[in-house]
Amino acid sequence: MSTTVTVLGGVGLFLLGMSVMTGGLKALAGAKLRATLSRAAATPLSGTFWGALVTLIVQSSSATTMTTIGLVSAGLLTFSKGLALVFGANIGTTGTAWLIALIGVRVSLTAAALPMIFVGALIKLLGRGRVSAAGASLAGFALVLFGLTTLQQGMGGLAERLRPADLPAVFGADLTWWSSLFGALTLVVVGLAMTAVMQSSTAAIAVTLSAHFAGAVALDQGCALIIGQNIGTATSSALAAIGASSTAKRLAVAYILFKLIAAVIALVLFPVTTPLLVRASHTIDGVTLLAAYHTAYNVVGVAVLLPVIDSFTRVVERILPDRRSVLTRSLDPAALGTALAAEEAVRRTVARSLGMICGSIGEALASRRDAASVAEATDALRQAREFMSESSGPPESESEQERLTSTLFALDHASRLAEVAAEKGDLASSASGPEDVRAAELCAEAIRNAVVIAGEIDAVPDGGDQAAAVAAVDEKKVVVHEAPASHAMTQLEHCAKALRELRPGHRKVTLSSVAGGAVSADEAMARVEIVRRLAAIAHHAWRAAAHLGGGAPDGGTGEAPEGA
Repeated sequence: MSTTVTVLGGVGLFLLGMSVMTGGLKALAGAKLRATLSRAAATPLSGTFWGALVTLIVQSSSATTMTTIGLVSAGLLTFSKGLALVFGANIGTTGTAWLIALIGVRVSLTAAALPMIFVGALIKLLGRGRVSAAGASLAGFALVLFGLTTLQQGMGGLAERLRPADLPAVFGADLTWWSSLFGALTLVVVGLAMTAVMQSSTAAIAVTLSAHFAGAVALDQGCALIIGQNIGTATSSALAAIGASSTAKRLAVAYILFKLIAAVIALVLFPVTTPLLVRASHTIDGVTLLAAYHTAYNVVGVAVLLPVIDSFTRVVERILPDRRSVLTRSLDPAALGTALAAEEAVRRTVARSLGMICGSIGEALASRRDAASVAEATDALRQAREFMSESSGPPESESEQERLTSTLFALDHASRLAEVAAEKGDLASSASGPEDVRAAELCAEAIRNAVVIAGEIDAVPDGGDQAAAVAAVDEKKVVVHEAPASHAMTQLEHCAKALRELRPGHRKVTLSSVAGGAVSADEAMARVEIVRRLAAIAHHAWRAAAHLGGGAPDGGTGEAPEGA
């Protein structure tokens, strides 16, 4: 009974230490973790490398995975790039096994761990910010070491009662192929159950390494247990995916498939790798070999899937298609935990809505009728406001704060643009004079360029899906011009300012023409109203696009033209 209590206590201390240490390391990393992951995945290979490195530093594949989910949800990373980071996290998390193999099971660090726990706890309680986080990291690390020492003591007692012969045989000259496979599969299931119960593959592998070091588990049996323990980590992903966002579900499915594929590869190679490991154990200790096997197991799985990661992601996307509206697809709850990801999600939603609204206005100008319904875009903008209100907190850096402010300005102007577009009445007069025609042309040119800018902003890195909004601003259905966004922004600003300058003179001439009997009062007022709407449309489209692009025209005051 005392042996069981000691083993369970060791596992508990290990899990507690990992949790405290991970929390401290994540707090130390702060915004750097998000910034590193968002910039690191230029290629699948670099994404895998940085995913492994970041996970090794923060000692949490969950932290890497959840941050990745937020970045993918917001559109900062494509799904394939995010998956590469998750692949890397699987390799990085094997670093803990090396810590256990090289230090944990070999040296009793109780004498050093206890003072470290005291010092770390004191720093955490008395310090603030990063100092407090550093104290938590130190105390957590010491708890991990103390837990490993306690676990090793318990395993020493367990080894007196449990021998490798008591477990299913996996490798031996007298075993048939079927007996060997049955033994391996049995231990794989046991390893899977261990991880599912502990909800930590690292803790389960720590138990396996300690058991082998104590002589309770043979080397080949430990390899089979490690295969199962790696599969077991997928159970946590499967449970977390229930009721989660579509991006989280996709990554969970991809994660589960990755684990199963890696396990199948390991089992197929088992008859080859086991004799090699047994032979190597004559010169290298078994605990180190198990840690190496754990790392190699994940590296081989990544090496097989990484070259075909694009095809793999397409399979996952077919299994779980995204049925959400293209306008609100970025408003994934997974992005709320990261201020940067939440802001980017809203920014893309505004860009898509801006493209759809301008497309509707373009069709109205081309066909000389009311603008089509912009209810979907209006609803998307409303959801964006609510989404931003639920964000986890203000950005940490000044540049992120400025970007958030610009995004909110863009959201405000896009909402006003939707209101103007939803107003009843034609946007072109049937009895238009030269100035009326000029106003319509300027507005058409303005929204053409606004669509270009919205498409550029919404473009997902490396040729991903673009916004579905399409504008038709003349008799042809088109239209995204090939002009770069900078040229489009210049043209958009020119059109908006030209309309603002044209409006007072047009109003004076048009209303004066009533006295001369050229037009009726109703017709004159209607033409003035049309130009007012055209000026307001061009103004809000310009300001929304400028703020999305990071600019703040006219000092960022957000004021509309008089009367608009």
